[in-house]
Amino acid sequence: MKQNFHNFLRVPLLVLGMASLVVGTLAGIARLGWSVPTIGLSQIPHHGVLMVAAFFGTVIGLERAVAIAKGWAYSAPLLSGLGGISLMLGFDPQLGFGLILLGSVIFVAASVAVLKIQPAIHNWILLSGAIGLVVGNLLLLLGAHMQISVLWWMVYLVLTIAGERLELSRLAIRSDKKRQGLAVLSLLPLLGALIGIWLFSLGELIVAAGILAIALWLISYDIARRTVRQNGLPRFTAVCMLAGYGWLFFAALLLLFNNLSVMVVVRDTPLHALFLGFVFSMVLGHALIIFPAVTRLKIPYSPLFYIPLACLHGTLLLRVTGGLSLQTKLYTLGGLLNAVALVVFIAAMIYSIYRGARSRRS
Repeated sequence: MKQNFHNFLRVPLLVLGMASLVVGTLAGIARLGWSVPTIGLSQIPHHGVLMVAAFFGTVIGLERAVAIAKGWAYSAPLLSGLGGISLMLGFDPQLGFGLILLGSVIFVAASVAVLKIQPAIHNWILLSGAIGLVVGNLLLLLGAHMQISVLWWMVYLVLTIAGERLELSRLAIRSDKKRQGLAVLSLLPLLGALIGIWLFSLGELIVAAGILAIALWLISYDIARRTVRQNGLPRFTAVCMLAGYGWLFFAALLLLFNNLSVMVVVRDTPLHALFLGFVFSMVLGHALIIFPAVTRLKIPYSPLFYIPLACLHGTLLLRVTGGLSLQTKLYTLGGLLNAVALVVFIAAMIYSIYRGARSRRS
């Protein structure tokens, strides 16, 4: 009975997270000067909060809750999702920030529970990423500059993905030194984000150096280097991973160059190279594995998924080119098309779910 209730919660919680993604995307388009519905305009100040703390806080929190199968763990994605809804409804932002913070604290507790079950290196890295989310959300609630929270959110997503990839590569990476090496490298972004609370430029420099090192580790050792030679879903996932690692490396370089005054770039350029190029590549690559596990819907693979992947990277390249060359029209057009790429991905998911449901009926 209890398990059935947990299963019932999964889709509504996923819908909560998707609401933050949709409105957060509209707010991002509005920031670039495009006309959007009023709800998108009203959420311009909360674009980053909705996209990272609310959306990924909900979706990754739900994934963690499903993994440990504990009822209390579902309150993490619930609170994160409700925090995003609170912001969208125009309530006091502190209420939304507070709900999101509470959700992330429970998410850390769920990560600790996973670590108790399996005290492996990848789970220590996942816990470190969860702590990054809590600190970023706490600083947001306390009124710190948004840039500082963004630094911690970068740590959260990079370490979460690195930890999950280490877990998936455990059969390919048998060397304890290599696994321990990733754990040591993961300390650098945490240290940098901590320093960044007081000395932002120095902290961001250290975070960028750590992320660059993690990107090189992933490019060198991730199992995607092997699975890209296979066919079907394994190859698609590997292509997503390798493309994402390229964007992660590029984003870290831009942050380093910017802080060392080697070159000056539009600040959004490295951030979107990381959050869109790297993180959403991971979303596309893992969606056909994680979504069926969470929703229990059959989502068969199709080569059509290469279309949203190509759209994402092509439009991001346009946006980054505009940011580096200071061509505003190119930059804003790329930003608009980034949103279109996400719509294409959602459409591909819906079509695949329909195909799965029809094949099941047959």
